[in-house]
Amino acid sequence: MTRSNRLRIGTRHSALAIYQAKAVQEALQQINIDTEIIEITSDGDVDLVTPLYEMGIQGIFTKTLDVALLESRIDLAVHSTKDVPTRQAKGLTLSATLPRATPFDCLVLPKGQSVLDFSATNIIATSSLRRKLQWLNRYPEHQTESLRGNIQTRLSKLDSSGWQGAIFAQAALERLRVTSNAFITLDWMLPSPAQGAIGIVCRENDSFALEACRAINHQETEICISIERDFLAVLHGGCSVPIAAYAFMEGDDIRFHGNIMSLDAKQKCEVQLSFARDEAQHAGQLAAKKILSQGAEVMIKTFKRS
Repeated sequence: MTRSNRLRIGTRHSALAIYQAKAVQEALQQINIDTEIIEITSDGDVDLVTPLYEMGIQGIFTKTLDVALLESRIDLAVHSTKDVPTRQAKGLTLSATLPRATPFDCLVLPKGQSVLDFSATNIIATSSLRRKLQWLNRYPEHQTESLRGNIQTRLSKLDSSGWQGAIFAQAALERLRVTSNAFITLDWMLPSPAQGAIGIVCRENDSFALEACRAINHQETEICISIERDFLAVLHGGCSVPIAAYAFMEGDDIRFHGNIMSLDAKQKCEVQLSFARDEAQHAGQLAAKKILSQGAEVMIKTFKRS
């Protein structure tokens, strides 16, 4: 089959990544584009011990697929959009997003438990510094433990650990349907920018792939996550800086919430703004400038020195 009627979709080999690649594949099939899925192991899948924020680089889950794109071994790379760096490798572009699932995190309880005594001295597991600090800011008497691995591995560790809960992206659990564990939606916890959205990266000079991606792009999701990613980009935050952001449509307006926590989890810098849709292009930048004026710059420098 010739290149003109087939797109090679690159993905990590985790169950969630393959689910997302298949979602893109199905969307492309709806517009009569033939595809094949190619699995590639990323550095983020190899090191399952070091907390993500200690790896100190952006694109830990994306750079292997970036190389495959640039070498033309694949035509599209499918990611959780929150993992895609705001500054793309030269020649690559985030070309489309599918409709966003829930952006929120959730607290998963050990198997057989349905309630949590929040007033107790609980141990909560997460490898995300953003989740850890927001949790400890709200529940300073609790403790946290690092938890890495794919979703099934993390769920297994939770059930055997003696921990009282672990924090997951709710969209991932709902997509995979891999657990009967009870969970609590943490709608008070601001998510990572672009969390819950499936993103597609391709080469800037691949007109066929770009055209196909634009045909399946979900515009409302694109607008909201672009604002969140612009907010992150202006703040120069990577996985080592706990920046949270959430933009959503409400009638004709866009609501935006963003925050950053101090390293000791005792202080929080936050911003809440509303924009008209025609202001979306600059909304993330304006929100970032506002939070910087409120002291976020000092917090960010603290994390970059640590």
